[in-house]
Amino acid sequence: MHKSVDHNGFTLIELLVVIAIIGALISLLLPAVQKVREAANWAKCVNNLKQIGLACHNYHDNNQSLPPGYFATAPYLDGASDTSPGWGWGAFLLSYIEQDNLYRSIHFNLPIEHAMNRTAIQTMIQLYLCPSDPLPPAAFLVPDAFGNPLATASPCSYAAAVGGDESDTTGLGGLGIFYRNSKTRLADVTDGTSATIMIGERAWGNAKGIWAGAIANGVILRGEQNPNPPSGAPWYPAAALVLAHSHLNNPQAHPDGGLDDFSSKHTGGSNFVFADGSVRFLRSVPGDLPDGSYTADSLIFQALGTRANGEVVPADF
Repeated sequence: MHKSVDHNGFTLIELLVVIAIIGALISLLLPAVQKVREAANWAKCVNNLKQIGLACHNYHDNNQSLPPGYFATAPYLDGASDTSPGWGWGAFLLSYIEQDNLYRSIHFNLPIEHAMNRTAIQTMIQLYLCPSDPLPPAAFLVPDAFGNPLATASPCSYAAAVGGDESDTTGLGGLGIFYRNSKTRLADVTDGTSATIMIGERAWGNAKGIWAGAIANGVILRGEQNPNPPSGAPWYPAAALVLAHSHLNNPQAHPDGGLDDFSSKHTGGSNFVFADGSVRFLRSVPGDLPDGSYTADSLIFQALGTRANGEVVPADF
């Protein structure tokens, strides 16, 4: 006489149902996990800019001015070939962001790309990197306009404000706080320190900037995640390696690729530190009107980039 045997395992249909339920739960949880991760990244980026703003103020207290956008000793020619030695605002702030040993290792009298500065400029500085930005794991190659290698330098997710669209990053001066050989005092910011951008995000994934400065004859290249059509300019001159102007924020269709504009990998805008040390998230200004004129948002954003132009900026921008 045979005894019946009970099988307590899952049937194939039951197993498929369980797998489907688990998949549905994962699909529901994944966006929440991504939102939590981005919130943490955003908070870290805000803290980076707060520390950079504090460093700017401490530098100002000790030197009676803010650091230059970049420092050049050669007569002005074009902001591309004449930027040497080229050290930028990020290098001058090193002693104020707990990087004094790195600061002391730099030979500021020599060009950025000089062999004696090779180790220094390849140093990754976490404070200058937004965790939402798709960054390289180490220093990357900075070429000239023909693709010839000039230096290997560490990336940066932030750029200093040279002004609005009226101020080119490659110019001799600018209406903003930072430009070639600038020595802006906070007293010079008559538009109001709470209404004037000092430094903001420019995602390395969009434009491959560095913290060290403006390497003579070097160019800033498009990042792999640059959203602008690839038919435009593939590079921008040396000064844009550390400077940007407040014309557009997260540009989407600009012929120069937005290489001299601000951008981020956060949703809807970018973080900025203002001259009073406060950090604000400003909404995206993706482009101009079809006839080439400025949008209302662009005009406001440009006003935030100038230090003493007399514009009135709405508080809710």
